Amino acid sequence: MSPDVALDIFGRALFLVVILVAAVVLPGLLVGLVVSVFQAATQINEQTLSFLPRLLATLGAIMIFGPWMMQELLDLSVFIFETISYVTR
Repeated sequence: MSPDVALDIFGRALFLVVILVAAVVLPGLLVGLVVSVFQAATQINEQTLSFLPRLLATLGAIMIFGPWMMQELLDLSVFIFETISYVTR
């Protein structure tokens, strides 16, 4: 296997990890920001107030983006196996 092929596979996998993590983390981040602004406006300094909305946002993101995430992981796996079979010839 040449270094170019290995770097291409590694680059695709790393990019996919970044995209999948962002799809799960960003909704929780946005909800946390909204709750923090609400806490600052109302001067309610309760740490547990932001936990449940962020948890629900993260679970919702996993439920919404889950099928897409699985399809992307399967596409990458197929690409890797096809590349391995092509390189070993």
